[in-house]
Amino acid sequence: MFRKTVSLLMIATLVLFSSLALAESDKKSYTFGVVPQFDARRIHSIWQPILDELQQRTGLKFSLQGASSIPVFEQEFAKGDFDFAYMNPYHILVANQKQGYVPLVRDIARKLYGIVVVRKDSPVHKVEDLNNKQVAFPAPNALGASLLPRSAFINTFHIDIKPKYVRTHTSVYLNVVMGEVAAGGGVQKTLSQQRPEVRDALRVLYETPRVSPHPVSVHSRVDKKIRLQVKQAFLDMGLAEEGKTLLAKIPMKKIGSAEMDDYTPLAKLDLESIYQE
Repeated sequence: MFRKTVSLLMIATLVLFSSLALAESDKKSYTFGVVPQFDARRIHSIWQPILDELQQRTGLKFSLQGASSIPVFEQEFAKGDFDFAYMNPYHILVANQKQGYVPLVRDIARKLYGIVVVRKDSPVHKVEDLNNKQVAFPAPNALGASLLPRSAFINTFHIDIKPKYVRTHTSVYLNVVMGEVAAGGGVQKTLSQQRPEVRDALRVLYETPRVSPHPVSVHSRVDKKIRLQVKQAFLDMGLAEEGKTLLAKIPMKKIGSAEMDDYTPLAKLDLESIYQE
């Protein structure tokens, strides 16, 4: 009788551990896309520690899903390839219409704006001087670095420029420094993160109007309970010193809730006329 009882207990224990192991192995892995403002190595160095921390806080699994360029990233979110994604403010309008993505969190301490840079020794001293000149952008639909400056060239300054798309913000700055183009579009945060020899060789010629910055967004297919869990984990990270340090590398200075209403004012800027599908 004793041996039978022990055997039954052992079987029950094995079943329990097997069930737990199966549950762990069956746990869904959520894809997390990041707009490729930087090269893949740098994006990985910034975001993988954040996703590792997110996994610790939620018990969920996340896989960082890279894109080779901003246009490829746009194609992927348009197909709904990402469960979660860090995207630019205009992207969320497009992604919301196409796939039902909604914003979860954003930096609430600052606004996003585009900049146009030239070499420090450039003879260009006003935006109108760029008429008929070649200007570099990371991609057609990069909001701060391309859409906002190009809209300003057309609607505010009434000039024509010759765009050159070079895939990343870093490539834009290098093209300007090397004299390959007369100017380039970027954003202040990526300019500040360049190597000193690049950053210090540039001058900001123009700043665009301010808009709400990049949100972390979630696809409509993700269960509401999971969405809230991930959102709360991000907000909790922003309250811890280690979490603040990780988020600052995005950079996200002060994290807070994000809503679609934060981004609807962009619809009034008529950016769809220059947005490339």
